[in-house]
Amino acid sequence: MAQGVKISAPVVSNAHGSATSKRCKIQTRGVNVYYGDKHALHDVSVDIAEKSVTAFIGPSGCGKSTFLRCINRMNDTIPIARVDGKIELDGQDIYDRGLDVVQLRARVGMVFQKPNPFAKTIFENVAYGPRIHGLARSGTDLNGIVETSLRKAGLWEEVKDRLNQPGTGLSGGQQQRLCIARAIAVEPEVILMDEPCSALDPIATARIEELIDELRENFTIIIVTHSMQQAARVSQRTAFFHLGKLVEEGATEQIFTNPHDKRTQDYITGRFG
Repeated sequence: MAQGVKISAPVVSNAHGSATSKRCKIQTRGVNVYYGDKHALHDVSVDIAEKSVTAFIGPSGCGKSTFLRCINRMNDTIPIARVDGKIELDGQDIYDRGLDVVQLRARVGMVFQKPNPFAKTIFENVAYGPRIHGLARSGTDLNGIVETSLRKAGLWEEVKDRLNQPGTGLSGGQQQRLCIARAIAVEPEVILMDEPCSALDPIATARIEELIDELRENFTIIIVTHSMQQAARVSQRTAFFHLGKLVEEGATEQIFTNPHDKRTQDYITGRFG
């Protein structure tokens, strides 16, 4: 376990700002990641509370995106990558050999740094996942899933009259919301977001941040961000990574106002990073 990191039951703030204990959705213990001979992530142990937003912060190359990709086994796609340790989703080891990785990625959706809509219509971007996972029994069901997903992503009113137009024709912020709609269309339990606003302008970023706050009522969200201001705005828990190690994790307000580790304090105050 990373030195100085104390693991306790996640406690997040409710809408009125008071503390409320949340059930642990994801539990990791002693997670190490290697890329060939390079030891990229060292002994990470952390609990992620359900239906809350947890932010991973830290300088570039510190391991936060590497750790994020472990949670839906995206590192499996890298031939030289090796992951040790235990990651459990609702108590089930996601690296168990008998686990269906396709089903895991349906439960744990992902939104990437740059919007990456399919070269399909807006409708087909959202319908693709439910169709291949057999979530719609009829065309009416599929229409309902697409509309509901676009509404949850705050995009329906903007695109309802042009569902048959290419998703790539939308603005950058709209494309990112389309990708969020695509992710939630397969009814995931967890949404991983890897720098989802880094390619967006301030107005689009604000809309995505509002959306994240709305989505946490129904989803467990983990966001990697270089923006400490964004982490402070959207998350209830924050984990600080440095040089491949989890230095500190706790309530966001505590991490930003009274961190326990000097490295966290130095990063937050701009002494490095």
